[in-house]
Amino acid sequence: MKKPSEDILIGIGSNMSGPKNTSPFETCEDALKVLEQLDLRIISKSNWYSSAPIPESSQPWYINGIISIRTSLTPKSLLDLLHKVEQMFGRTREYENSARTLDLDLIAYADIIIGWKDISEKKKLIIPHPRMSERGFVLFPLKEISSNWHHPVSNKSINELILCLDPAQKVIRLDENS
Repeated sequence: MKKPSEDILIGIGSNMSGPKNTSPFETCEDALKVLEQLDLRIISKSNWYSSAPIPESSQPWYINGIISIRTSLTPKSLLDLLHKVEQMFGRTREYENSARTLDLDLIAYADIIIGWKDISEKKKLIIPHPRMSERGFVLFPLKEISSNWHHPVSNKSINELILCLDPAQKVIRLDENS
């Protein structure tokens, strides 16, 4: 029997210059500092990855990573906080899949499952993130920090999820000094 997960996982990404003309990499690093100042205790952090936009487009590539945190916030309160931090960094939501100064996604909240009975509803809290299993830029960094993680809905291991990825996805781990 697998041990229940306590991981609260947040995806971090950027593909546009942020405030004060910071690079996407600098924006992601700055976002980590802000999250810690807001009393989200970072337990672990993946390396940064560079990835092509999904769906494929002419947008610049993203910088992505995953953190594992501890917090007393509820899933909804945490998601609201993440959206406020995105706004602090100039995030606008002009259209779906638009370029982003900062993208903070609540990937998983322990083994909690929310919103999967009617996943077709838009703008509703869905945990784990409904598209995480299709995204190499989520799964590869997640494997770094939680190699025994299992998807609470499908019960697939992180390795099984990675094997199901579209091989055309372009995700490159950046060296630790990037």
